[in-house]
Amino acid sequence: MIACLRLLTALCLAALLAACASSPSSSLGELPRTPDASIEQLLAQAAQSKDPEKAALLRLSAADLAYRQGNAGQSAQILQQVPVEQLKPGQQVFASTLAAELAMVRNQPKAALTALSHPSLQRLSELPVEQQVRTGTVHARALEADGQTLAAARERIFIAPMLEGEAASKNHEAIWTLIASLPTDQLQPTSTDDLGGWMGLALAVKTAGTLEQQQAAIDNWRAQNPKHPAAIQLPLPLTKLKELASQPLGKIALLLPQDGPLASVGKALREGFMAAHYQAQQAGQKPPAIEFYDSSRLTSMDEFYRKAQANGVQLVVGPLEKPLVKQLSARPQLPITTLALNYSEGEQGPAQLFQFGLAAEDEAREVSRRARADGLHRAAIMVPKGEWGDRVLRAFSQDWQANGGSIVATERVDQPVQLAQQIADMFQLRQSEGRAKSLQSTVGSQVAAQPSRRQDIEFIFLAATPQQAQQIKPTLNFQYAGDVPVYATSHVFSASGDVNQYNDMNGIRFCETPWLLEANDPLRKQVTAQWPQAAGSLGRLYAMGVDAYSLAPRLGQLKALPDSRIEGQSGSLGMTQNQRVVRQLPWAQFVNGQVQRLPDTSR
Repeated sequence: MIACLRLLTALCLAALLAACASSPSSSLGELPRTPDASIEQLLAQAAQSKDPEKAALLRLSAADLAYRQGNAGQSAQILQQVPVEQLKPGQQVFASTLAAELAMVRNQPKAALTALSHPSLQRLSELPVEQQVRTGTVHARALEADGQTLAAARERIFIAPMLEGEAASKNHEAIWTLIASLPTDQLQPTSTDDLGGWMGLALAVKTAGTLEQQQAAIDNWRAQNPKHPAAIQLPLPLTKLKELASQPLGKIALLLPQDGPLASVGKALREGFMAAHYQAQQAGQKPPAIEFYDSSRLTSMDEFYRKAQANGVQLVVGPLEKPLVKQLSARPQLPITTLALNYSEGEQGPAQLFQFGLAAEDEAREVSRRARADGLHRAAIMVPKGEWGDRVLRAFSQDWQANGGSIVATERVDQPVQLAQQIADMFQLRQSEGRAKSLQSTVGSQVAAQPSRRQDIEFIFLAATPQQAQQIKPTLNFQYAGDVPVYATSHVFSASGDVNQYNDMNGIRFCETPWLLEANDPLRKQVTAQWPQAAGSLGRLYAMGVDAYSLAPRLGQLKALPDSRIEGQSGSLGMTQNQRVVRQLPWAQFVNGQVQRLPDTSR
């Protein structure tokens, strides 16, 4: 009876090991497979085994099974018990791949890439296809999460021929998403391989303007690259573009207030929108018909949509009023695709709602981007007291800290008489004066000491009106902080041409719309000749109206092509996943009473 039990135990162990291993290889070692046993059984067999290699293989199999079952914590604990350096190369590849997968569960792409840098990975090509795919997939994910977009695309292109079915389709779409997210200046195909083809396709699509031009570019590329994977199976976003191109935009409803407190804003937006429309007509295009609706006289949005549908409207541009935009964003769906000219508070609205506006939050994030590009790391912040200042502060802080920057001081500006004290507090000047007085009392005689400020503030983020900025910059000079760079939102720029005002803000750098920085733009010249107020601060609204017209037929493009941009008059326009149009802006600086354009940085 005892002999029978021993024989049964031996047979069970042999069965477990057979289930854990593929065909043995003398140099690479056996690879674990999904076993016909539980984690507990595998670990028990490992504890009983007198063969260290078999015990390690059983534990590796148990760790893999725990990961596949969604228990990453248990998997990591078991993997720690595996002596990886004592394994054969194939087993080391397996263990390193599992370690990388566990690191990605913890959102630690750098740790995953470290795991995948193990010397054994040089022999990956000798392992079964399944292992090559598994390792390549996690490598691509880690590279993408680490910001190495092009390298991630290369990895996915490499494993593509090894995939079939749904896995192949998902990988195919992932390649396009990665390549399409690259900036245009990185899409320079230098080879005729698959990567060069993908880059050529993305470049062709991104550099084409209208939907029709994009469709022609895609067709031309396919004709030149008939055997490329993307020609055989066009990525889904480009298939959607094809559908959009077959449905030209024939009629737009422009829904803006003609009365009430927002009437002047609505007028500037409408005039900018129509200026772009007339320019398109003069250029020989066939622009859509425009119908005007007065949002200040609306009885209900439902009634408006019924009228618009009856009139054959295919796209609504507006409303401007925040309560109406908020109302639309709360609906499950809209009867007509709508480009609202303001933002709701919620993050996600119905699929038919797009949102566009001159958000101060965009400019706060633009300051964060520019300061990083200029090599700065430690910021002090000055914003107005109140809800607007809080929103700008929050947008800057989140973006700045998420990208590794630190905030060393914050002041909320309110009363002008308190400015000097606030700036002194920010730079700790009073502490410096106190130390000088203390030293003077100790030595008993007059001490010649100039107050010194803290040195850890590399720049100031300023969101303020021109009048506030006029007081802040001279006060900084007076408080021994005149050499600290100031980066501001466009709100400091009145566009009035007042040299005295600009002199008071000498040195301040600020982001601004292309419309107000590029006086020689042909459309701007036409508009300001007819409406001189468009050359002043109202010009930002005219620019927004022009860009709303440019966006109208291209919303589907921005949605289908992640990270593509439209170079507009209110900024370089892109779209977030929740269908909000966001802006990046050029930069200028006050220099000797003049506005001087600054060179752009890479975005």
